[in-house]
Amino acid sequence: MFNIVLLEPEKPDNTGNIGRTCVATGSALHLIYPIGFQLTRKNIHHAGLDYWDRLKLFTHDSYNDFLKYYDGACETRPSLWFATTKAHKSYTDVKFKDGDFIMFGKESAGIPEEILAGDEEHCIRIPMMENERSLNLSNSVAIVLYEALRQNNFNNLITKGELHKLRYN
Repeated sequence: MFNIVLLEPEKPDNTGNIGRTCVATGSALHLIYPIGFQLTRKNIHHAGLDYWDRLKLFTHDSYNDFLKYYDGACETRPSLWFATTKAHKSYTDVKFKDGDFIMFGKESAGIPEEILAGDEEHCIRIPMMENERSLNLSNSVAIVLYEALRQNNFNNLITKGELHKLRYN
């Protein structure tokens, strides 16, 4: 199971979409306060749909509270990755392990530099065109999470479907 961490998310639609992605992948979602909306069914229902009730959701009062949780997360301490446009290496350049935490910053500002500077080795980016600021938060989460899942053989997810019930002879 992977852990998606949103540092001070601002938009309920993004958070709802990310929650839905977490449910579909068996990942946990961690929200670090303050967040820019009330965490109510009404605010996240449109994007999270009926998935939200099955979400493994953790909330943390602050970044420091999250770090205390993370420090006690596991005997074989998982990595904490920071997704940022400021990183030198791509998300495809690292090896994700089951249980890792992948943090994304708020939509308007990303993860503060004070946090990133403390662990540059774990900063990763999604490549994009020069002079482009960033991708949508929920898209970014999906891109990085699915790479982590791919690297780990999709962690027991169903990888093959059946093309409809209609068969052509």
